[in-house]
Amino acid sequence: MDAGAERLRIGGLTPLTSIDFPGRLAAVLFCQGCPWRCGYCHNPDLLDASIPGNLPWARVLAFLTQRRGLLDGVVFSGGEPTLQAALPAALAQVRSLGFEAALHTGGMYPRRLAELLPLLDWTGLDIKGPLQRHDAITGAPGSGLRSRESLGYLLASGVAYECRTTWHPGLFSVDELLALADELATLGVTHWALQECRAAGAAPFALTPVQTQALAARFSHFTLRRN
Repeated sequence: MDAGAERLRIGGLTPLTSIDFPGRLAAVLFCQGCPWRCGYCHNPDLLDASIPGNLPWARVLAFLTQRRGLLDGVVFSGGEPTLQAALPAALAQVRSLGFEAALHTGGMYPRRLAELLPLLDWTGLDIKGPLQRHDAITGAPGSGLRSRESLGYLLASGVAYECRTTWHPGLFSVDELLALADELATLGVTHWALQECRAAGAAPFALTPVQTQALAARFSHFTLRRN
């Protein structure tokens, strides 16, 4: 998995964010292409991996060079950044400019993630759901097992992270959500965020305060995000 950073297909750029890389002011690069087809995907225009990027890497470098001393870091999001062979070179160039590097990933390529972790300062790993529901959510057989393998690499690396799950009761039940929290806590996850799914047709959010407290009690850092 190696290619020049100039081959990274980028579908968009957010010049400033304070929420996508905790504790940092960052720019976000949205990488083109994702092999999964989650029904609630927030960036469906980035799914097709055959679409060329619309932002050349040279322009990204020029932008970042101008922002040295103003931004703390750069987030590679998507789409799925680890789909692209040019990602390691792009991460290395970002770090050479003095920026910290963050990654948003679904964990579909565990070995690639393991190779990238030494280049990362923070990782946001999407845990789509319980193992028995994961493949149906992503439309990709075996995706649940791959996400758990990626989680193992992430936890062993010592890289700062957040696991996050987007949920509404139509995806899986409250009991399954509580069981997922138990699973993650048992695996050693300490930072978990539960995100309300606001996609069209999503069932109403259905957690009681008691259930929310039960989830929070399993983690040293728990965040509930309701837009």
